[in-house]
Amino acid sequence: MKLLIITNNPERSSFRQRVGVYLDILREQGVECEVAKLPQKTFSRWALFRKSAEYDGVLLQKKPLNFMDAKVLRKYSRRVIYNYDDAIMFKEKQSETHCRSRFMPFQRTASMADLIVVGSKYLAEQAKPFNSRVTILPIGLDVGSYRVPVVRKDPDEVRLVWIGSEATIGYMENLRPLLEEIGAKYKNVILRIICDNFIDLQNMPVEKYKWEKDKRGQYLSECDIGLAPLPADNFSRGKCSFKVLEYSAAGLPVVADPVGTNGEYVINDVTGRLVGTLAEWNAAVGELIDKPELRAQMGRKGLENAQNYDISVIGPQFAEIIKEACIPVS
Repeated sequence: MKLLIITNNPERSSFRQRVGVYLDILREQGVECEVAKLPQKTFSRWALFRKSAEYDGVLLQKKPLNFMDAKVLRKYSRRVIYNYDDAIMFKEKQSETHCRSRFMPFQRTASMADLIVVGSKYLAEQAKPFNSRVTILPIGLDVGSYRVPVVRKDPDEVRLVWIGSEATIGYMENLRPLLEEIGAKYKNVILRIICDNFIDLQNMPVEKYKWEKDKRGQYLSECDIGLAPLPADNFSRGKCSFKVLEYSAAGLPVVADPVGTNGEYVINDVTGRLVGTLAEWNAAVGELIDKPELRAQMGRKGLENAQNYDISVIGPQFAEIIKEACIPVS
């Protein structure tokens, strides 16, 4: 079968992690994919939508549509699968306030789809009022790419690490009091940030590593404790916690707020700690700094758990969801 994949930007991490990583597996499973970037000009978009009639189905990645775009795509497409893994129905910085300009395009696009594929229960709940056909598919990753041999220059050093985007570096600001306190207490602790933007601390050295696709496994494997802070707002509850799986794949214990899928991907007291206050953060991080054997134990359990989300597991599931959705209704 032939699938047209439409995305706003095939270079963004949301596309790479949610769709791009599976393209080879989809082809192996009999789903031939063509990826098209959504044109900016209206008539170019409509020309692409008309072309969708040549395919068994269309996978629309994340982008909600305006009224006419939705109408044209629906007219020409045999099947439309809407796939997203963020709370696109809310504004990131004002998520507690209803935003018509975000909500209406989302409702429109969700309503016209034959199937919606989301990354979490929370995102499914947002879609179900507008479409009864909603499937949850966890985000996946290539676990093997994170298992990189590491030679420690100083075995006494302990590296905390956060990996993320420039848009979410602000989450680390919420941990600044904790990090300063930890840095004042422990002189052997270093913070590594893997991002395109960074913060500085007074009491703790900060290693600044630019995000690189082919090196993130190495950068993470050189660390000891993964940090996953998330504020408890409507937008953040839609986060699918890819960094938590990355930490676990690299063999790191994780300390995280129980927001979004953090609470699903972190098995509390087994692969890491779920914490809610700065005091709990302090206790959890401090314990892991003090107990290298606990770090190693949780890291091993985390790696075992991450295997459940390997692309070799999630990819075939994705292919079956697509093929089933694109079977004509008799």
